[in-house]
Amino acid sequence: MARYTDAVCRMCRREGAKLFLKGERCYSDKCSFTRRPNAPGQHGANRKKVSEYGTQLREKQKARRYYGILESQFEGYFELADRQEGMTGENLLRICESRLDNVVYRLGLATSRAEARQLVVHAHFTVNGKKVDIPSYLLKAGDVIGVREKFRGSDKMKAITETCGSRPVPMWLDMNRDTLEAKVVHLPNREDIESDIQELLIVEYYSR
Repeated sequence: MARYTDAVCRMCRREGAKLFLKGERCYSDKCSFTRRPNAPGQHGANRKKVSEYGTQLREKQKARRYYGILESQFEGYFELADRQEGMTGENLLRICESRLDNVVYRLGLATSRAEARQLVVHAHFTVNGKKVDIPSYLLKAGDVIGVREKFRGSDKMKAITETCGSRPVPMWLDMNRDTLEAKVVHLPNREDIESDIQELLIVEYYSR
């Protein structure tokens, strides 16, 4: 399976926005974007004016990297969003948010989306009582996400809950901290998605 293996902090600096790719480090003084917000590379501090196409491209790349999705899959999500009723850009973000790895992260069951993806691949979570090891699994309203029993009492899970236990859970998810189970109350609306992604620019990019 293809995956990005270079330094992830470079992606935040390249997109000019904090993408929260390294968990708790992103909230600390060690965050590379906080210390060096300019683009990576020798001439990163002297960026030229970006064209309209460049602005659209960068927004698409920012969204893709924010959710940890590869290019071909992200394009497939856009095509799916375009076929659905409603605003294509909002549909796209809703699809990205409903991925299992993103929901695990949103629930505070992982410190980052990358860690959530790894934990899902290792089959530590269930959906409606059945083991699911596909990070891109798209959840629906009413689905119940749980932590498998053998992982629930592990040191790893205890460390995650101690670190992320106070993280706010989105209103479209109902989390039970005692049982480590959660329900998708409804799929998120645009106002439920806390991100500075300008989805209209992504629609314009793919509509060229």
